[in-house]
Amino acid sequence: MIERLIGRPLHYAWLIVIVTFVTLITTAGFRATPGVLIVPLQDEFGWSRGTISIAISLGLLLFGLTAPFSAALMDRFGVRKVILIAVTTIAVGASLTTVMNAPYQLDLLWGVVVGGATGAVSVPLAATIANRWFTTRRGLVTGILTASNASGQMIFLPALAWLATAYGWRWAALSVAFVAMLIVFPFVAIVVRDRPQSIGIEPYGATEHVPVPERSARPFRPAIDGLLLGFKSRVFWLLSATFFICGLSTNGLIGTHLIPAAIDHNMRAVTGASLLALMGLFDVIGTTLSGWLTDRVDPRHLLAWYYGLRGLAVIALPAAFGSGYALVAFAVFYGLDWVATVPPTVALTADTFGRERVGIVFGWIFAAHQFGAAAAAWLAGASRGWFGSYTYAFVSAGLLCLLASALSLAINHPTLFRRRAIPAPSPA
Repeated sequence: MIERLIGRPLHYAWLIVIVTFVTLITTAGFRATPGVLIVPLQDEFGWSRGTISIAISLGLLLFGLTAPFSAALMDRFGVRKVILIAVTTIAVGASLTTVMNAPYQLDLLWGVVVGGATGAVSVPLAATIANRWFTTRRGLVTGILTASNASGQMIFLPALAWLATAYGWRWAALSVAFVAMLIVFPFVAIVVRDRPQSIGIEPYGATEHVPVPERSARPFRPAIDGLLLGFKSRVFWLLSATFFICGLSTNGLIGTHLIPAAIDHNMRAVTGASLLALMGLFDVIGTTLSGWLTDRVDPRHLLAWYYGLRGLAVIALPAAFGSGYALVAFAVFYGLDWVATVPPTVALTADTFGRERVGIVFGWIFAAHQFGAAAAAWLAGASRGWFGSYTYAFVSAGLLCLLASALSLAINHPTLFRRRAIPAPSPA
């Protein structure tokens, strides 16, 4: 089958992009599932939102921590093996969730097992695919693949919310396992390959032979080396700080708590999920456009605009709950901005640390993103219990986004627009 596909006019790299997109869509849906389960679990078990949010926070944290190590494992053992093991682990964890009866079991299954496994199939995978399979169109490919996060919301959340409402939350959890094993697993097993050279072709856009770097005998050593390399770079710290705020204001706050906040304002869970789905639709547009812009515009300026506008939008969100039209407008705008920060952040990482190291170094920057998401997931749930609403959480996140806008402009990188001429520049 692979030989027949290689012989067609479409470069095999684009088939890899398609299957990777489908994989990332589904795992994004898996990650978003706890937001649908908060109120049903509260109703059935009597657990507080703060208690449930601990599991979500733990999952987001481990999701970020496993990302750089998954990039290292992909370098050592191959992309396909890592994805298949991760997908199987997700299916097992989601299935076992249906028989839990205590908060610590939720922490273990959805927090540790599913959270850790989804980290192996996340944004660093997008960076790895873009930089291994393409020498041109990398910004566009990164934008397309990172848009899958929103596409997963768009496809899965309304369906999961409907399942949880109509048939109970256990069917929503089981659907995650079914999709993982019946759709993602076979697609990845049949199509995905580690590198273009492994099937006798060159990366898309290559005009000369691209050598394959040697694999390390110690798979985790590159991850540690990538972290130590990042510690020495001011760019790394600034990107980590801004991405911390990015995760805080997206996955941690809006992605986790928008549905419960909508329910607080007498909306149905399906309505809240539909708002997230609408964000997902426009995020596909916004992130793909951001990838295109990243190839043409100073990424620092893009980040400053993205974070600044996001901050203003989330500050205005509490007032928007009083109007259906305002909520739709918020969903459209926030959707356009949601993952738009990823392509310029990946570009700045690649410019600073080189193409072969971008997956691992960006994995650590992405870990900071998930630290922010984990902090917001718990703190927003706790603040809802303390103050009776999410207003303080929304306003605080908005102010931090304005800070991230300023930090983006503080990045000083002299080789920004020589990235094609210098494939592996020295760290700043």
